[in-house]
Amino acid sequence: MNRKVKGLLAALSAAGLVSVLVFAGSSSSASAKANARAAAVPSWCGPKKITLALADGFGTNNWRLVTVGEARAEVALCPSITKFIYTNGEGNTQKAISDINGDVALGVNALVDFPDAGPAMLPALTAAYKAGVVTVPYRVTPGGKAGVNYNYFISTDFTGAGVLWGNWLVKALHGTGNVVNLSGPAGNSQGVEEYNGMLSVLKSHPGIKFIGQKPFNVTNWDAAQTQKVVTAILASTPKIDAFTTDYGAAFDSSFAAFKQAGRKIPALATEDSNQLSCDRAKLLKTNPGFQLFTVDSQNWMVRTAVDFAVAKASGGKLPASTSVPQKAFEDSITGKPHKPTCDPSLPGTAFLSSHLTKAQQRAALKA
Repeated sequence: MNRKVKGLLAALSAAGLVSVLVFAGSSSSASAKANARAAAVPSWCGPKKITLALADGFGTNNWRLVTVGEARAEVALCPSITKFIYTNGEGNTQKAISDINGDVALGVNALVDFPDAGPAMLPALTAAYKAGVVTVPYRVTPGGKAGVNYNYFISTDFTGAGVLWGNWLVKALHGTGNVVNLSGPAGNSQGVEEYNGMLSVLKSHPGIKFIGQKPFNVTNWDAAQTQKVVTAILASTPKIDAFTTDYGAAFDSSFAAFKQAGRKIPALATEDSNQLSCDRAKLLKTNPGFQLFTVDSQNWMVRTAVDFAVAKASGGKLPASTSVPQKAFEDSITGKPHKPTCDPSLPGTAFLSSHLTKAQQRAALKA
């Protein structure tokens, strides 16, 4: 059963109407009704009524908008969630901490957090956990330890993403070239791990070197800041053979900087973005050597964090793993698993790797 149908059945179940939808004109067997109700509600959604909060350290860009849409779609599957609260720290560490403290004061039962500020968020998360709130940070580590500072940390192997990028760089650059690496806030674990993953590959290919700030040039995952950083790098660095970045949608905003500098766009390894693939297709006329490799943007990773938090708080079944794997998504050289693909029916801010329907993505992006 697909997620959309599950969400509809869950909502109807909460209203006491699911039997009308499922059993009109069918057997009235009590056991059949029970089985259908069970099938309509995912196993991670337990019987206890709860309130759930999602706290973002920074929730302004399109990646976060789609991610919040993924969270809302997952929440809609569980009728035991009576209230869902979302807060945006707006890139301000103190506001992000205040948001978590506020959620705890409101009496939420479960809290999912994207700790953009890293270890600076650990005291607030620990306080929430010790106050009895099921606390689940995800994607960027705040430090600490599950069972001591929070219930679970939902991770992904960013080192693995770096390995995928590194292997592709070897192929795209034929073993020689200068690479500039970009990531979000200074010290964020995602950027550090991706860099280390690339180094694990490139140590066997000394002809490929990272130039500029290490482990990455800081962009705060912000399009305007990315454009400023790229403009400065182009002005100071005459030879760049590739860029790597964990936010392809923001890098797309810097294409104008290449044109202004009279430079061609080099090979790019990043995360998928509809706008990026669409703009690349246009640029191939004047920039035919523009090679692109992407990994899945993983907006849907928040669903795993929601599932763990809700399962623990509501008495549901915990998912099998707290780790979400990294996967290649597009490769302009091999075409596997996909060629870079533009979907003109979606806004450029969309992600083709998202688990949302097209209508849900448009709603999340308000497009």
